[in-house]
Amino acid sequence: MNDFRAPGTAKIHEHPILAHNAYCEWFSSGNVPLDELRRFTVQFSVFSHLFLEAQLRKCLNAPDLPSYRASKDILLNELGVAQCSVGHFEWLVEFGLAIGLDFEHLGRRYFATPTTLSFCDTLIDVYGNPDPATAGGASYALEHWAAAGFWHSIIQGLRHIRRSRIPKLPLGYWVWHGHLDARRVEATEAALFRFSHGTRDEQERFLAAGVTVLDAVQTFWDGLNEDREALLACG
Repeated sequence: MNDFRAPGTAKIHEHPILAHNAYCEWFSSGNVPLDELRRFTVQFSVFSHLFLEAQLRKCLNAPDLPSYRASKDILLNELGVAQCSVGHFEWLVEFGLAIGLDFEHLGRRYFATPTTLSFCDTLIDVYGNPDPATAGGASYALEHWAAAGFWHSIIQGLRHIRRSRIPKLPLGYWVWHGHLDARRVEATEAALFRFSHGTRDEQERFLAAGVTVLDAVQTFWDGLNEDREALLACG
């Protein structure tokens, strides 16, 4: 058990994307041109929208009733049902409208760059996988990424933009998720505990899925940063 929960999970906890995110570090300064802010928003909106598909698959493939309910609660929360309000994607659309992006400019799969699409498809395949060990490892890694500080970096940059350039920029989507994902990590510890008592094969699938998801996360952010630098080089 100790071998899995400490040195074993180091493959996840020490993944490079949890320690260093070049795009988010740059973004946190707030020196983000409007065109780049729009480009980032479009790509993030695709992830936000397609995450619903991954979460639905996680719900449909749940191995037991408690897992089904937990997955369903996340899905309903994303859709806004739990709050009897707007869904999270609609919240992101409000943000997009403030920077000149309409509903039809956001969330569509065909707007995704190859790296964004690779990230989203990995979530659908791995996070929504019918194998409990694979899905559990993906959840564990995804929640640790979400709590690793990227939301803080994005919010910091957006607050600077709101102060200096767009005073009515709505930050509800970003701030809400920053608070929400910081709390959800605790729930993933239950999955870690469960598989710490599993077979060696289950543990290996858990860890492999976690690393696969974090590799996909890194592909997403590296893609944004490389595209940004390429556009900058083109003048």
